[in-house]
Amino acid sequence: MRLEEQSATISRGNAVHHPHHGIGRVQSVGKRNFAGSNGGNFAQLYFKREDLTLILPMRDAAATVRNPITADQAKQILGHIENWDGAASKQWKARAAAHQEAMERGDPFEYAEIFKGLSRLEAEGSLRHTDRTHLNRAIDFLADELSFALSESPDSVRELITRAACESHVEPEAESAA
Repeated sequence: MRLEEQSATISRGNAVHHPHHGIGRVQSVGKRNFAGSNGGNFAQLYFKREDLTLILPMRDAAATVRNPITADQAKQILGHIENWDGAASKQWKARAAAHQEAMERGDPFEYAEIFKGLSRLEAEGSLRHTDRTHLNRAIDFLADELSFALSESPDSVRELITRAACESHVEPEAESAA
């Protein structure tokens, strides 16, 4: 399952998701002479979790930010965490490269898979430094986006995410005929 491509609506006050910074708000939109440009259109975004202000050229906005997920999509992501049966690669270089690429795409379903796969490796005691970084970023981005969509605190959403990762749907064994 993947998040469908969706361009963000860039206007003052709207929430947006940036793949490196999470959920932010558009503070302003306007023309600006910046870095040699001659009056280009820019959006000023603020990311509370990182206390970061980012000025983004409007020509780059469609490829960089998207609308935050909805409450229904947040519930689908929790279900995806619970039901996903994949595994992280056992080869750490391939795993790190795949996770970095997925993190840069900004798809919360991929964050969910990174989180669950690395959580399993953590339980086995085999996380490398890069894995730990990706695990922490995945849970941070999931908590940020799901808390926004579900209107819940990041801490309560982290509990939901962790609970979903610990649960799995196991098909009941067929009763043997006597």
